[in-house]
Amino acid sequence: MLNKYPWWKNLIILLVLAFGVIYAMPNLYAPDPAIQISGESSSDVIDERVLKRVSQSLDTANIDYFGASVADGRVLIRLPDQEEQLKAKSVIQKTLGDGYIVALNLAENTPEWLLSWGAEPMKLGLDLSGGVHFLLEVDTDAMIDARLKSAVDDMRRAFREAKVRASVGSKGTTLTVSFRTDAYREQGMAIIREKFSSYQRSTKEVDGVEVITLTMTEADIKQIEQYAVEQNLVTLRNRVNELGVSEPLVQKQGRNRIVVELPGVQDTATAKKILGKTASLEFHLEANFDDPSYSREQYAFRDENMGKAWLEKKVIITGERVSNASSAFDENGRPQVSISLDSEGGTVMHRATRNNIKRRLGVLFIERKAKTIGYKKDANGHEIPIKERYDAREIISLATIQAALGTQFRITGLDSPEEAGELALLLRAGALAAPIDFVEERTVGPSLGAENIALGVKSVQIGLGLVLIFMLFYYRVFGLAANIALAANIVILVACMSILSATLTLPGIAGIVLTVGMAVDANVLIFSRIKEEMRNGLSPQNAINSGFDRAFVTIIDANITTLIVAILLYAVGTGPVKGFAVTLSIGILTSMFTAIMGTRAMINVIYGGRNVKKLWI
Repeated sequence: MLNKYPWWKNLIILLVLAFGVIYAMPNLYAPDPAIQISGESSSDVIDERVLKRVSQSLDTANIDYFGASVADGRVLIRLPDQEEQLKAKSVIQKTLGDGYIVALNLAENTPEWLLSWGAEPMKLGLDLSGGVHFLLEVDTDAMIDARLKSAVDDMRRAFREAKVRASVGSKGTTLTVSFRTDAYREQGMAIIREKFSSYQRSTKEVDGVEVITLTMTEADIKQIEQYAVEQNLVTLRNRVNELGVSEPLVQKQGRNRIVVELPGVQDTATAKKILGKTASLEFHLEANFDDPSYSREQYAFRDENMGKAWLEKKVIITGERVSNASSAFDENGRPQVSISLDSEGGTVMHRATRNNIKRRLGVLFIERKAKTIGYKKDANGHEIPIKERYDAREIISLATIQAALGTQFRITGLDSPEEAGELALLLRAGALAAPIDFVEERTVGPSLGAENIALGVKSVQIGLGLVLIFMLFYYRVFGLAANIALAANIVILVACMSILSATLTLPGIAGIVLTVGMAVDANVLIFSRIKEEMRNGLSPQNAINSGFDRAFVTIIDANITTLIVAILLYAVGTGPVKGFAVTLSIGILTSMFTAIMGTRAMINVIYGGRNVKKLWI
């Protein structure tokens, strides 16, 4: 029978429409502005006592809030608007002090029954929902200082192996060397010319002693700085990928700064914790006091009950040599991190441990931290803390070497499974080549986003309204069917973007507006073909059937060529271009379904199987 779909086709259309409604619904529930509080370390305990302190401070400051709760080791406090949110953050930071991460957040309001279906709201880009903007500065001076200290150790070791007695020191970007005798000087200069030829040499006399000065060249300094920034850039990108943020921005700015933007981030506290962790590892042998030629330093254990220990200053390897890391439990059920080194790191570790069986190997955890030294007011009168940065160095493991180590081994002595997982994440993402400091931390508020969203929604409404009026006025009953299909298209488009975790940006809204026009374009082709077939003498039923069938090839051709362009835009474009390409690509696919199958299903319901004399088209 003409213009009648089999039951299974109608069922598919209804299922797709139900899918669209369910997975688009979370976008109707706007999130609440919120404050999230978590510990700087995963081992920190955040409980009801913290919530009580925070609640009392907010009550004292007469700040309205609701929905305060503790879950998953963090406190979440919902607030009525952004102004109260900013006030609350300032008060909470001052109340809790150091040791806590207080971050602006957005708390979802999606009902539990939708979440149980895996339905979540669509992610919005930085231009719509706001997000987090970090400006980080790489401490290249620390990198140069570390490189110079390594050179001092290498030179002392080379002199010791050649039995050359000399005094080696460092200051700024220079090494200073003085020899005990002329014979030692000749031997030492031969070593310097062979192994330290890249340094600029000069000689001067100090208190009657000839001092040789080796200075890093500007080219070497620039190369070290560039390496530090590029390596940190790669590491931060890896960490952002571990967070699962959609369409982040991580790029170099100036000589030694990096910009990180995380659009639509819900868990900003975790973002600060992971990105702000300038943690790295160093592996040292325990100091041997029988050998006075090695310099040593004392460090405290992370577990305060274990006291302190002396480690050699010489670094065997750093976290840069870690190729993979995963958290697990040892045979006693305690948290551990299993580590795999790259080939060079494995070789160095094997060489260092094969001759030191029964000595102890220490794992030094180095973390850049900050302490509050005062407060200042921003442009809006909110108090913000003034931070002072420092490096905390703690021993997390000091174990006896039972056999020569290779590319794989494990670290124990961690406080909790959460801390083990966090350390594994940081090592897996890559160690920072040099410490970084947060020069600027800005949460892009929803005010601009709200305006953009309002204007974007208004443009969609105006475009959609004009299209609906035109289609209804010009094509009558067929126009009504096209309008219903168009509304279904937008619902399914939003559902697809939500379930695919695609990020909606302002250019993406432009893509939706374009999709609206393209969706009805297919119906216009079909309806024009039906009218043409009727003018050629076909009956209404045959004209409907012929119109849909003969317009199908044209619609497919037109949409596939546009889809190819959209895919190319996504492949070669960045940022806003990708946002436009994503909505356009999904919109093309959904519009073909609704314009061809959806519209025809409704026309079949209205006209199919009936003796029709005239079409309202």
